[in-house]
Amino acid sequence: MTLNPLQITSTLPLIHSPYRIPQLGFGIYQSPSSVCVNSCLTALKTGYKHIDSAQFYRNEREMGEAVRTSGMPRSEIFLTTKILSAGGTLEKSYKKCLESVTEIDGNDGYVDLFLIHTARLGKEKRKEIWLALERLVEEGKVRNIGVSNWGIGHIEEMKEYAKIWPPAVNQIEKSLANDWQLHPFCQQRAIVSYCRTNNIVISAYCPLVRNLKASNEIIVSIAKKHSVSTNQVLVRYSLQKGWNPLPKSDTPERIEQNADVFGFELDEENMKALDELDEGDRGALVEAVVN
Repeated sequence: MTLNPLQITSTLPLIHSPYRIPQLGFGIYQSPSSVCVNSCLTALKTGYKHIDSAQFYRNEREMGEAVRTSGMPRSEIFLTTKILSAGGTLEKSYKKCLESVTEIDGNDGYVDLFLIHTARLGKEKRKEIWLALERLVEEGKVRNIGVSNWGIGHIEEMKEYAKIWPPAVNQIEKSLANDWQLHPFCQQRAIVSYCRTNNIVISAYCPLVRNLKASNEIIVSIAKKHSVSTNQVLVRYSLQKGWNPLPKSDTPERIEQNADVFGFELDEENMKALDELDEGDRGALVEAVVN
């Protein structure tokens, strides 16, 4: 067993920040407004302390509503959102981000982590949004800022204009399959190594490979060995890698099951077998990072 066993309360440090990010997160991509609040409430009751939304998801308001409805102290819940496109000027991008903060947590609220959703904007627009986010950090409206689907070159380029560098988080596809995805089938090892060297937390979306690899013989055999589901194996794999996985579901039983991953541990042989499933860029479901 590990000296510091993983728990649902486990957190990861964020560079430049006194705050820590809960290692297990709850993703709400494609969670419609009609069910999103209830899904978030189920997650919070289950023990998740981190919810991940985005402007593109169109459910930021629902995420915030769930937190207020839960009765839990705002300080105990970590909320992430993302901006997909620049406003056209620094001031317009600033206002777009500020609108998200207000939508989520009210006029006097804040967001724990704000990410730039993609690098596919061009250098000037990436710069525009980052400077807007830095302003929000200075104003206390955002506590941490980071990126999503950014390669090594994009992050290195930031040194030319960023006051806050490196970004606290890079959210990529981390799963066994592929948005920046991070999972056994798409491990994106170059960017992962770079982020670790620079103390950038790796947030893994698509950790369940959208259930496309549920019948993989290796994953199935590991699941049987531990008497758990294949999804639980994939979440546990991400956690043991030191990543911040964001499993998503609107089914209460699956939300609960995806968090029930702290009663078993993958041994060295299991981890090696999962590591060897890497298919490189071919394993990506959404977008493999361009370095």
